Amino acid sequence: MATNNNKEIIYLPLEGVESEHCALIVEKGLAHVEGIETHKVELNNQRAAITVTNEEVLANAVTTIKDLGYGVTTVKKVFPVLGMTCASCAGSAESIVSYEPGVVNASVNFANGNLTVEYLPNMTNATKLQKAVQGAGYDLLIEEETKQQETLEAIHEKKFKQLKTKTMWSVILSLPVVVIGMFFMNMPYANPIMWAFSTPVLLWFGKDFFINAWKQAKHRSANMDTLVALSTGIAYIFSVFNMLFPKFWESRGLEAHVYFEAASVIIAFILLGKLLEEKAKGNTSSAIKKLMGLQPKTVIVIQPDGTEKQTAIEEVNVGDTILVKPGEKIAVDGMVTTGSSYVDESMLSGEPVPVLKEENEKVFAGTINQKGSFQFKAVKVGKETMLAQIIKMVQDAQGSKAPVQKLVDKIASIFVPVVMSIAVITFIIWFILGGDNGVVQGLLAAITVLVIACPCALGLATPTAIMVGVGKGAENGILIKDAESLESAKKVNAIILDKTGTITEGKPEVTGISWLQNNDTAKNILLSIEKKSEHPLAEAVVKFLGDTATTTLTNFDSITGKGAKADYNEETFFVGNKKLLAENNISIADELIKQANKWSKQAKTVIWFANNKEALSVLAISDKIKETSVQAIKELQAMDIELYMLTGDNEATAKSIAEETGIQHYKAEVLPQHKADFVKELQQQGKTVAMVGDGINDSTALATADVSIAMGKGSDIAMDVAKMTIISSDLSKIPQAIKLSKQTVATIKQNLFWAFIYNLIGIPIAAGILYPFNGFLLNPMIAGAAMAMSSVSVVSNSLRLKWKK
Repeated sequence: MATNNNKEIIYLPLEGVESEHCALIVEKGLAHVEGIETHKVELNNQRAAITVTNEEVLANAVTTIKDLGYGVTTVKKVFPVLGMTCASCAGSAESIVSYEPGVVNASVNFANGNLTVEYLPNMTNATKLQKAVQGAGYDLLIEEETKQQETLEAIHEKKFKQLKTKTMWSVILSLPVVVIGMFFMNMPYANPIMWAFSTPVLLWFGKDFFINAWKQAKHRSANMDTLVALSTGIAYIFSVFNMLFPKFWESRGLEAHVYFEAASVIIAFILLGKLLEEKAKGNTSSAIKKLMGLQPKTVIVIQPDGTEKQTAIEEVNVGDTILVKPGEKIAVDGMVTTGSSYVDESMLSGEPVPVLKEENEKVFAGTINQKGSFQFKAVKVGKETMLAQIIKMVQDAQGSKAPVQKLVDKIASIFVPVVMSIAVITFIIWFILGGDNGVVQGLLAAITVLVIACPCALGLATPTAIMVGVGKGAENGILIKDAESLESAKKVNAIILDKTGTITEGKPEVTGISWLQNNDTAKNILLSIEKKSEHPLAEAVVKFLGDTATTTLTNFDSITGKGAKADYNEETFFVGNKKLLAENNISIADELIKQANKWSKQAKTVIWFANNKEALSVLAISDKIKETSVQAIKELQAMDIELYMLTGDNEATAKSIAEETGIQHYKAEVLPQHKADFVKELQQQGKTVAMVGDGINDSTALATADVSIAMGKGSDIAMDVAKMTIISSDLSKIPQAIKLSKQTVATIKQNLFWAFIYNLIGIPIAAGILYPFNGFLLNPMIAGAAMAMSSVSVVSNSLRLKWKK
């Protein structure tokens, strides 16, 4: 978003602002956003007109409108950035895009080379953003996502091959220069030979450093290329001058040294470092490559006449019948129509045990069919499949920034100018205090300072660890939506667990029913009400009674957290918990109460069916505790995490489940809105709270918690709100997620420590701080090797995460 010096009006396209009252709420909200000078909601045009004073205000305005419950029409996209060579480049590209009119948020991740940008489509578009980035010497790949990956891989492969060639020839040509410079300096024609060998290294194989530095200079910017170009360029020009005009120094009683070996070896080492860094960075994104490789390129579609046709995956449509043979990968999400087989779903759940798939069972893209053969109907294709959504989520998470990265970005943005300033100061000090050799030694020290400084190690420290951590989570069935939640999970000391579908299987079954007066009409009314309800318990009742209801109901109403009601022949009927009956003054016969109490003691959920006068029947519903829940709860308690179970179920059932699983804190008959209140209550006590749930009724609490975890077999809304998703709905994945968070944050801290300490120690030594004490001066070639290895060491340390349990 551009700094608005001209104060032009910016129009925010609004969603859901449908009345004067809504418009007034938005206007009042915008009035509290600092930096907005004028604002007005145009109801007819469904837009807000604002005048802002700086680039951060637009993002704050959009966030405010969304927080008020309305929408702003923005586009969020990810574009690969081409031509970046270091962390400073990422900062420069991010800054350029951020200052474009209409950009709400922009973030460039140097580790994966992606720009994540949110913008107003009425003000800018991908082509305008591409032109802005191209103006700074970089480029944006704005192709469609389907083609983007293939193009990007082709570009990276070509770039890697070129880098490999440049590195190989730079090393080959630098070797004789080093040998002559170290051991045969006095041989005939030593200087012209070294000059001949080092010139192609600098001016051909290292030309990109100079080209990129010039592009940066034109935009009054600097990056790592600037440091390399300055250091090697100065060393080379100084050496050529000394070779051609040796008498300039000899007449002053000094030797005319040449430093061709330093210039060429620095280029060779830095190219070698970049080659190793690119290879290591490729390994950090291996999780994405594995996921992308799970989808086959072609499938066998059964034609209407029964014939088989080999079809490209892009041409598969919803409703197509697809044949899956033994050992084949399933191409899209669907429902089995004929046949059966065991399917390996480990890519989704992280569990190695194959799952039996029969008629009407769901199958998912990327899973692998075992021995049997079956046909299924395509339900979700392309971007809609679970595999595509997982890939998108992992990519977004790998591209997001952890909170600690904001500080690192600020340091990286000023790093290169600070290093250049230190190099100049170093030369001046040596010139003044260095005596006869002050100029030469000052020049060498300044060159060494420029060479040893490494903004890349700083820039790679956090994102590479995040990329590996998120990828490892995905491989183990733990989907992490952003870097912030991965960083926050290690601080969790209180976890709230929903009961149904989280601790229990979430597959409730009716185990008993007791009628006051058993008749078909009452049974049909109960079945008809439950058929209209979306609650999992209602599904269990429908399954138990048989899906044959023909009774016509009116005024159906779902009562959140309590049950449902509907009218039949001008009489109201209720299905739900005891609280619903009590609120409507409905009496319950003693025989039904006795039966209900008996079932409650057996940890069964009790639901009631009643008219507006009395309870007509009581049903017992049982939901088994998952096999892994008890062990997972023990693990979490061993990690000193307090566990709380919240359920809408009755006290007796909740108590029984809590005792069976070892949970010490629980609350029964909790309404959905009270779950969020309980999260806030724990937060006020200073706890970092994680909420684990699977239903629509958990979504508010999930949004309120510090870390939100959804069970993958739950509702789409819960998964949309949550920052983490456990695909298999296995509770034992939660301690794994917390351990992964601790390992990732520890790796980030190690990376940042080494990146900072390397620069803090290396730069003063390069400047010559040890010279007054022991006469030590760092050789520029050694500095080049150290600089090249610093980035490689940071990426390698991040890759260690892959092999940790």
